[in-house]
Amino acid sequence: MDDNGSPTMVTPLQLDVAGTVTRPVVTARGEIDVATSPRLRAELTNLIARGATEITLEFAGVTFVDSSGLGVLVGAYKRLRENGDGRIRIVGAQQSVRKVFEITGLEDALLTD
Repeated sequence: MDDNGSPTMVTPLQLDVAGTVTRPVVTARGEIDVATSPRLRAELTNLIARGATEITLEFAGVTFVDSSGLGVLVGAYKRLRENGDGRIRIVGAQQSVRKVFEITGLEDALLTD
């Protein structure tokens, strides 16, 4: 419920996976926040466990990322780096989402366009 007693709308997170086992492409749509970041974490953890070494995240449809979402991305980035030369590439991010990465200093590590 919001402040007016109305039901709060939750923007679901849609994830579609394509690509190969070692180089998957995850297309995300919606918001990545405290409610949806566990789903992203589970997907990234699964991809890494199956042998992903370079994960591309297509973020054109992502409208918001909060600190919990950033934590998921940084955690996956660290796991890939620990496993060798792996990396996460975020492409197509909207300006409002790009700004979050810029403010936190993560744009060089994660953004590629």
